[in-house]
Amino acid sequence: MTSQPDNLMLVYLRRIDEKVDRLSDDVREVNGRMAAVEENLAGVHRRIDRVELRIERIERRLDLADAPH
Repeated sequence: MTSQPDNLMLVYLRRIDEKVDRLSDDVREVNGRMAAVEENLAGVHRRIDRVELRIERIERRLDLADAPH
């Protein structure tokens, strides 16, 4: 009679272990995707910085920019 509850416990523990493994895989995938998003965002920031520099240069050439302080 005591082997039945032990086997049931093992079944539940195995299920929990499988779920934890799946969660671990999901977290690993999310981390990879997040790294890709961060890289892409950094690229966008670099492009925005370059555009801002170009706009400042155009404004200076057209005398639209305020005098530097």
